Amino acid sequence: MNTHPLVLFDGVCNLCNGTVDFILKRDRNRQFRFVALQSEAGEKIREKFRFPEEIDSVILILREQVFYESDAALEIARLLPAPWKWAVIFKVVPVRRRNAVYRWIASNRYRWFGKRKDCRLPSAEEQKFFPGTDDLKF
Repeated sequence: MNTHPLVLFDGVCNLCNGTVDFILKRDRNRQFRFVALQSEAGEKIREKFRFPEEIDSVILILREQVFYESDAALEIARLLPAPWKWAVIFKVVPVRRRNAVYRWIASNRYRWFGKRKDCRLPSAEEQKFFPGTDDLKF
């Protein structure tokens, strides 16, 4: 079992990569790990957890539980220090409404924020936060 919260993200999406950068800067406990959905490790995880194909932005796996869409974003925020963890207040908004907003942003993310030609490659300093296929323990 993977002991770290694992964030799967669209490795070519500028918004998703910006989200990874945001988390890395604020994760004081260095608890999060990241895997691009397009990577070999991402494919292995997708097979194990059988994600729906239409889920292609941010996914969180926390203690073998999978969070999608707005629930993933809010759980990630909850694990960050204040003030970011206070975003969980948005759980009072019905999940259908939260996910409608999330899907609207996700469906426009390439148009609004752009897309990379290639998948993100972590820097040497970031490498320890981006496990490969052999590093994952499920």
